[in-house]
Amino acid sequence: MRGCEGRRADRGFVTAETALVLPVLVMFTMALVWGLLVVAAQIQCVDAARTGARAAARQDPPDQVVAVTREAAPSGAEITVSRSEGLVRVRVVAEPPVLGGLPFEVREEAVAVVEEARAAGDGLGQVPTSAPAAGARAGRLP
Repeated sequence: MRGCEGRRADRGFVTAETALVLPVLVMFTMALVWGLLVVAAQIQCVDAARTGARAAARQDPPDQVVAVTREAAPSGAEITVSRSEGLVRVRVVAEPPVLGGLPFEVREEAVAVVEEARAAGDGLGQVPTSAPAAGARAGRLP
């Protein structure tokens, strides 16, 4: 009967261990979820900055560039568009979700070369019929 007495003494250990380990597991899971949300916000900032830089490089109106960038950016993001020396820069800065009180920002910047404005009907988009196909050699075949 001595074995039964030993089990009675261990009865409360499982409850105590669970009470200590469970909050740690919950905090670890919350940290993982928060990290995934931050990574998702970073990816949104990258996409938004690239989209805005492409629109600005095409010389779209500034309000349209900001609107297109804001659609792809996380909610509440700060968007800055600047032009200098034939380049356009779009910067997107956002606070991470959930724990917005932390002094932590997600930011991304994209740079693009400004495209030249061309008149409609200048032949762009038309492939000449006499040009060889891409990768084809000029000259005679053996």
